Amino acid sequence: MEFYGKKTLWSYIDEEKQTIQSPTHLSFKTHQEMLEPDSQFSRPSSPSMISLVPPSPESPWTLSPLHISPSPSLLYHCIASLHRHEGNIFSIGISRGIIFTGSESSRIRVWRQPECIERGYLKASSGEVRAILAYANMLFTTHRDYKIRMWNVSVSENFRSKKITTLPRRSSFLLFPRNNSQQHKDCISCLAYYHAEGLLYTGSWDKTVKAWRVSDKKCVDSFVAHEDNVNAIVVNQEDGCVFTCSSDGSVKIWRRIYGDSSHNLTMTLKFQHSPVNALALSSSPPNAFFLYSGSSDGFINFWEKEKMSGRFNHGGFLQGHRFAILCLVAIENLVFSGSEDTTIRVWRREEGNCFHACLAVLDGHRGPVRCLAACLEMQKVVMGFLVYSASLDQTFKVWRIKVFPEEKKMNLEDTEKGDQKKQILEYEMSPVLSPTWVEKKLQGNNLQ
Repeated sequence: MEFYGKKTLWSYIDEEKQTIQSPTHLSFKTHQEMLEPDSQFSRPSSPSMISLVPPSPESPWTLSPLHISPSPSLLYHCIASLHRHEGNIFSIGISRGIIFTGSESSRIRVWRQPECIERGYLKASSGEVRAILAYANMLFTTHRDYKIRMWNVSVSENFRSKKITTLPRRSSFLLFPRNNSQQHKDCISCLAYYHAEGLLYTGSWDKTVKAWRVSDKKCVDSFVAHEDNVNAIVVNQEDGCVFTCSSDGSVKIWRRIYGDSSHNLTMTLKFQHSPVNALALSSSPPNAFFLYSGSSDGFINFWEKEKMSGRFNHGGFLQGHRFAILCLVAIENLVFSGSEDTTIRVWRREEGNCFHACLAVLDGHRGPVRCLAACLEMQKVVMGFLVYSASLDQTFKVWRIKVFPEEKKMNLEDTEKGDQKKQILEYEMSPVLSPTWVEKKLQGNNLQ
């Protein structure tokens, strides 16, 4: 048994089992809250609406036991699972200890970390909240009416919120003669925010990307980015580069022209013909920068940025999911992937190289995992993470994950090239399998 500090892995398992407690019971909202007008925030009307007693048999919350993953480096368990009768959850945002969830409903639900006590909701005049982005005291949401709403939120003991505006504003004049309108003409599927310049990027199924200057609430650029739906967009906060992906099977990199608001295409990354549904950026010292893309063929492709040229070289792919990748999150040296096969996989990139290992398969949802969010919980010996997932089975789950330090790896320079190729082949062809998938395979059934 290898020791991490003064405790073994099993001692952490014992401690974790002893500290697991029942989640708090959440009461549902009254009919009066259904009548709240747009831009108003609703809070529980009395302390009795949130009970601190263990959940009743009718409670939507359930607790799963602690799980040991196939890797001895990771522990996880689902600390809460909630089913709400508001349709599918499409989006999750996190800021300052608050979680926001958007669904088919016109309400953006507000929860407190980590126990997910409901704080109320923000009410909009249009539903189907496909994308949420939370940063500092700002919240951006997209809706069925193809518009973006900006909210000011005060995250404190007495939570407050106020709708700032709706983009595009009704009084706006057309700034782009070539376009019929500043407004998107189809579902706004994704959001990204460049902190340094205060630019909000929106990607849409109308194939376009628009850039909005938050300070004066104006659309400063609009361009056709792809030949098909724009499914995800991310921004490198270090240099402002914008990454987009599409159902046309490509990932594109855009750079804003110096001294101007327009954007130029600098690179197209196309490694497969399958639609690309999700993107994630991972940056870690010294100067390691990786771009991940999840596609409908079940593969996660990744590219590493060259330190000198700035070009992105394809580093390989992560294989394990059986169906489409729908969402990705990268934090520290971990990548979380949600798939149509109902599972969430946890991948770790080894320090100093491009090798990735699948540490665990989180198998709890009964439908495709539509969206993910994650945040870091630092601990003395292990790294703790909170992962939030929503599925098309209409459930919202909270996972607590503990990752132990990597074991010392043998230097690859001391091995022969043939051994390296064998190691890579074994890694790619022997992914960690989902327990549910294995069970259904043994029964001779296929996932629907």
